[in-house]
Amino acid sequence: MNIEQALLEQIRFLTPEQQQEVLDFAAFLRQKAPGTLTKKRIPGLHRGNAYWMADDFDAPLPDEFWLGEAC
Repeated sequence: MNIEQALLEQIRFLTPEQQQEVLDFAAFLRQKAPGTLTKKRIPGLHRGNAYWMADDFDAPLPDEFWLGEAC
């Protein structure tokens, strides 16, 4: 008996809720497996594009921002 058959044999004895958990976990493992990127990266795609960042980018935000009040 191979691993796939052994898994199927075990899953047959689980409740539908437990089977869903197994399915969700298998999907999670498949997603985090290396080499499963859905989009291929393109080196240098944005090379040469100008960007700008404000001088006060790291400055603390005023209390009005956090309190939802108009500035």
